[in-house]
Amino acid sequence: TVPAPPSLADGGPAMFAWLREMRDHHPVHEDRYGVFHVYRHADVLAVTSDPAVFSSDLGRLRPDSSALSEEILSVIDPPLHRRLRSLVSQAFTPRTVAELEPRVTELAGQLLDAVQGGTFDVVGDFAYPLPVIVIAELLGVPPQDRELFRSWSDRMLSMQVDDAVEMQFGDEAGDDYERLVKQPLKEMHAYLRRHVEERRRAPQDDLLTRLAAAELDGERLTDRQIVEFGALLLMAGHVSTSMLLGNTVLCLEENPQVAAELRNDPALIPAVVEEVLRMRPPITVAARVTTREVTVGGVVIPADRMVMASLLSANHDERHVPDPERFDHRRSPNPQLAFGHGIHYCLGGPLARLEGRIALEALLARFADIRITPGAEYDFHREGLFGARSLPLTVRRG
Repeated sequence: TVPAPPSLADGGPAMFAWLREMRDHHPVHEDRYGVFHVYRHADVLAVTSDPAVFSSDLGRLRPDSSALSEEILSVIDPPLHRRLRSLVSQAFTPRTVAELEPRVTELAGQLLDAVQGGTFDVVGDFAYPLPVIVIAELLGVPPQDRELFRSWSDRMLSMQVDDAVEMQFGDEAGDDYERLVKQPLKEMHAYLRRHVEERRRAPQDDLLTRLAAAELDGERLTDRQIVEFGALLLMAGHVSTSMLLGNTVLCLEENPQVAAELRNDPALIPAVVEEVLRMRPPITVAARVTTREVTVGGVVIPADRMVMASLLSANHDERHVPDPERFDHRRSPNPQLAFGHGIHYCLGGPLARLEGRIALEALLARFADIRITPGAEYDFHREGLFGARSLPLTVRRG
């Protein structure tokens, strides 16, 4: 008998305890839908390291779903993945990310300048708008459309991992799948396609223009491929960074001595961000589909089965991480898996780290004291994501 997973209502401790039990007693578990869940670090690495056996093409399970079979970097395999990633990487370079630092710093200051009084919602007022504005400006779409982006994001995020599995294998999933996935994707794709078509006619100094110009061995990205990457960056980019910032506040609330250290030595901030990513990774699972029968952790998994590799559990596996429930920003090395592993390692990871570092620098510089408001109600996203939807803070200016 496998116990049901707890909620994140307590901020994570109950989930960490449940994951430990799963690693100890059910390291590879088949659920009622025939989906296999993998919890130990070594097994998660095996699943995410071998695209020939563990495919990212979720369309194998639902061939009628255009949302899962289009040329999206996160759900395609080599050799197409290799070619698309090479083309995208020409435009979305480490230099592109590094050059964003002054603008991210400026935006973080402006958002905190707008905070009135001694309380605010660090997610709604800061952690959400900061990455959305950065990514919108990077792409070249109007940042003032961020409420439109939020509407698409909220609808798709309302479908979490358990719903996604139900939609794959359940009997009454059609209407929800259309409403929660296909419709917002259609709207977002149409929006981005208009901007891509404009860049074809009139190039500008933005990422969409650079994506349109990228070329490899005479090949260029199609409009659809540019739209897909823009949508992935816009949605996954802002969601992961928003949750990272909220999770950073949670970790510092639990470890006030670390916050005091950071005020004395801001050079420690990158290491703190890394430990937050290990402790509370924004994206908690990586989904794959088996291309053939394979054995993982002593369990035989048939071909054409969905495998959910738990990045969160891998980051807390005591077989790999000493004392995993202790927040230790001096861990070295700290090879956490928050941004995945292997060929699908997240292209946006450097941008999330940059935004996380600058945002934490700005918060600590602006406020002499930062506390989660006592008694405040806040709720977390459901399974598949680790982050608060809102997080009320009480602050004191320096």
